[in-house]
Amino acid sequence: MNIDELITNVKKKIKKNINTENILIEDKTFLHKNHPSHESNKFHLKIIIKSEELKKLNKIESYKKIYKILDEELRNHVHSLQILIN
Repeated sequence: MNIDELITNVKKKIKKNINTENILIEDKTFLHKNHPSHESNKFHLKIIIKSEELKKLNKIESYKKIYKILDEELRNHVHSLQILIN
């Protein structure tokens, strides 16, 4: 899977399962390129979500919800995930 496909899939899954006002996903893979554990087929994503639904949850609960939604992507395509909730 390439980065564009991954971003599209992640965005669709989040929008399907969480009420969002806005979602922005950035490829930050370059931050991990020189790490010994970096795998070329895995990416670092930064997700910025504006969501009243997530803001009502505490930080741990909101992250768990996102991680559950993205379980397959996290296991197979994501090296690192950065989440910001507005």
